[in-house]
Amino acid sequence: MLGLVDMTRVSPVFVGRGDELTALTGALARTATGEPQAVVVAGEAGVGKTRLLEEFLAAARAAGAVTAVGGCVEIGAEGLPFAPVSTVLRSLHRGLGAELTAAAAGQEGELARLLPELGEPTREWHEEDGRARLFELTARLLESLSRDRTLVLAVEDLHWADRSTRELLAYLFRSLGRARLVVVATYRSDDIHRRHPLRPFLAELDRLRTVRRIELPRFGREEVRAQMAGIQGVEEPEHELVEQIFERSEGIPFFVEELTVAGSSCGISDSLRDLLLVRVEALPETAEQVVRTAAEGGSAVEHTLLAAVARLPENELIEALRAAVGANVLTPTQDGDGYRFRHALVREAVSEDLLPGERVTLNRRYAQALENDPGLVRTDERAARLASHWYAARDVAKALPAVLAAAVAARRRYAYAEQLRLLDRALELWEDASSETRLALPVLEHAEVYPACECGDEELRYLDLLAETVTAARLSGERKRAQVVVKQALRLLDEEKEPLRAAWFWTWRSKVAETSSQGDGWAELARAQELVRGLPPSPVHAEVLAFAAAWGAVHEPGPEALTTARRAVELAALVGAGSTELHARLTLGRLRVSAGDVTGGLAEMASAVRRVVEQGEVSVMGRCHVNLSDTLEEVGRSAQALEVVAEGLRVAHRFGLRDTRAWLHGNQAESLTALGRWTEADAALAATGRLAYGAKPRGAAALGAAHLALRRGDVDLAARKLAEAWSHYGTHDPQPQYVIPLARVGLEIEAARGRPLEARRILAEALERGFPLSTERYAWQLLYAGLSVEADTRGLPAAEEGRARVMARIRRAARRLPRLVPVWAAYGLLVDAELLRAEGRDDPDRWAEAVAAFERVERPYRLAQARYRWAEALLDQGRERERAAELLALAYGTALRLGAVPLGERIGQLAGRARVPLKAPGTGGCGSGGNGRGGGTAPPEPPADPVESFGLTRRERDVLRLVAAGRSNRQIAEELFISPKTASVHVSNILAKLEVSGRGEAAAMAHRLRLVEPVGEAGRAAVG
Repeated sequence: MLGLVDMTRVSPVFVGRGDELTALTGALARTATGEPQAVVVAGEAGVGKTRLLEEFLAAARAAGAVTAVGGCVEIGAEGLPFAPVSTVLRSLHRGLGAELTAAAAGQEGELARLLPELGEPTREWHEEDGRARLFELTARLLESLSRDRTLVLAVEDLHWADRSTRELLAYLFRSLGRARLVVVATYRSDDIHRRHPLRPFLAELDRLRTVRRIELPRFGREEVRAQMAGIQGVEEPEHELVEQIFERSEGIPFFVEELTVAGSSCGISDSLRDLLLVRVEALPETAEQVVRTAAEGGSAVEHTLLAAVARLPENELIEALRAAVGANVLTPTQDGDGYRFRHALVREAVSEDLLPGERVTLNRRYAQALENDPGLVRTDERAARLASHWYAARDVAKALPAVLAAAVAARRRYAYAEQLRLLDRALELWEDASSETRLALPVLEHAEVYPACECGDEELRYLDLLAETVTAARLSGERKRAQVVVKQALRLLDEEKEPLRAAWFWTWRSKVAETSSQGDGWAELARAQELVRGLPPSPVHAEVLAFAAAWGAVHEPGPEALTTARRAVELAALVGAGSTELHARLTLGRLRVSAGDVTGGLAEMASAVRRVVEQGEVSVMGRCHVNLSDTLEEVGRSAQALEVVAEGLRVAHRFGLRDTRAWLHGNQAESLTALGRWTEADAALAATGRLAYGAKPRGAAALGAAHLALRRGDVDLAARKLAEAWSHYGTHDPQPQYVIPLARVGLEIEAARGRPLEARRILAEALERGFPLSTERYAWQLLYAGLSVEADTRGLPAAEEGRARVMARIRRAARRLPRLVPVWAAYGLLVDAELLRAEGRDDPDRWAEAVAAFERVERPYRLAQARYRWAEALLDQGRERERAAELLALAYGTALRLGAVPLGERIGQLAGRARVPLKAPGTGGCGSGGNGRGGGTAPPEPPADPVESFGLTRRERDVLRLVAAGRSNRQIAEELFISPKTASVHVSNILAKLEVSGRGEAAAMAHRLRLVEPVGEAGRAAVG
């Protein structure tokens, strides 16, 4: 029988196994024709066979099937005879009762051998005849019971099945005739050694076309993440914990459950340890000792190294290893030179079971063996393994230099996370090391700007170690760790005696604060500048200036930041700080673009990026492709930006820069969104959230998701994602590049919810903050969004107060924004046209100019908007209906292709009001929406009248027009010659049909969707 499941260790969400579950449910469906089905599910211990079976049985019961489960029991070499079959029949007897008894009538004595509840067994038959008859009677019983229902029978742990059970199952698989029956059996594939008795049975099943085999693989990283999320009850578990548990569990769900419940700080649970040690403790004594020795050798240990440490005669070692391999505890490595544990957690359990003194002794032996003969292991592994063994041997004098040497080797291979772990061990060992050990250490590698200690000062040697730890923490994305170490260093430093070291640490404290959204970092940078002021030129001085320029580029771009960047480039070149010079040149190029030198600035950035990659400048590599792709997107070169992103992702992957990949995917999403490739943008945003260590790229991912949700019409999702973005960005570092698009999305959400005054408030706050250089792409879009709200609510009484003031501020802001590049110029024309619409002076010619401008840049969504507005202006003025119809068809086709639901609805409503068919002349379709030349399938016709979309009657439309004009129920009654009560009923019906909560929202929706004419001259005429 299935045991009780500890739900504290099982994910409530069924993860993965979709294909396998589909195969099982498909077998269930095929039984409807009376064709019995058999499925054998294989997988190693803990891989999730039972969970899959539970899900399938639940689905089967939901479909009306009767289910029964039996499990094989291990007793010696084989299990109890017929145990699972008896359990299955007993379960059926409990469920079906008299019906089963009736089906067994006349054969109770024989079947009682399998189901004692039927009575006493009859006299013994001849062995061969009796078994054959028993098998046949069992098959007939199941056929009878499944005549009017579907039966699902499951047998677990077939690897422990006795011979009789195997033979009975084989008989059933071959002999069942017409039956609505599914038989599912599971077994542990890792328990099936070469001579296991189940092997011939499985070989026989393979020859039967009626039996299907399913092999369950281990989980991948994303499946482990989903399983942990379900267990913890969170949307997204901690990335570091996911990585740790994925590595330790190696994708086995049972181990994931155990480790998730235990937590990252805990070892293996007692129950899991007992399970893992069963096979080890069953080994002969010498073999068990060899396994214990191998456990301290790492995940895999070379035969020659193991021999040197085990100190056994060769023949005894070979016999011990043969026993361990035969018991499936150890397996030969793929290269055949050593051994590894069947599962990493087996090794961990064995290691934890060692006595403290035993572990110390074994690790000392390993370290001494490696020192005596370095050729025992591969050269690239020697430093790390030697460090690990000396650390575990608790020999500080040996361990500290070994750990530092391994850290240097890790950094040379771009293994920053491993380097940080080693440096943390070095900091731990430092306290116990003698002065002689500390002073004998070699000078550490640092970033070129750090003033490394060349003297015999222990304190400065320790600061060297802290500086290296900060660098490693930063490169591995461990910003919190970097912050802690920086604070520790600043507490130890005497700033008067060591101003350059202090300035270096203050600079990085600034950067860590900024990237972790705990502040804007300016106070820390200002302190660093004070410390280097008046000192001779140095690499530290150059780096401080470079960081100050970079800070200015994103917070206060302008002449001062540009001057600082030029000074940083000159000083870095003077002192030979090549990495800092490239860092400053990237900033200088970006600021040159913002100042109007687009071609020169981009060329400077591209040159710096090439040099960074060629020279392997890892400290700058994290930002070079990110900044260049972002700047290209800023000036509207989205396709080129995507090329830079692709190259940057390859470089970041090569150098192990995970957070850089997150930033790059964020930039990729922005460019893909602009180009109308929204599905690809979704994938890029998901990658950003998955990879990001820092808060800001996560904020960018949430903001991008909010933007797309709005375009698709999911306002609630957009609001949730906007709130998530605000939480990631925080309130301590209000960079314009984040704050302006956050405001624009917030404004559009409020407008979509029918709250124009709240949208206006958001716009006013943004206008108050202003739009510095490098924010043009965000500023133009914000102005257009704000103007659209004003235009849609023109004439709405509640929105009139303050409207003139905000319109004047928008005009001033638009005059100040530059139009240096085609995409900015296109947005400027869009804003110009929308200004006239908001003033009630809609001009088709202005919209034509905007359309022409957007046809020259790749912005399909904005092009569709401009075409829609141009068509609207033409129709309102009674001009060029054919041209308007063509524009609407093109815009509608783009909206359909993008999935821009609200835009598509507005286009459809306009076409319905104007009785304009949505067919592109001469194409039979709506086009691609790019430049008007694409073909495509014609979109479905929209409703003939937008009123029909909401089910409003003609009278309700008249009432809505007056509601939008601000009339009360009594005034509506007087104008329409109806009673106030009838007017009230009409208003209530309108609110329900429009799904709004009040008269204000109804009025706003009516104007926004053009369900009624704007209340101006036309509006007054319409209402009398």
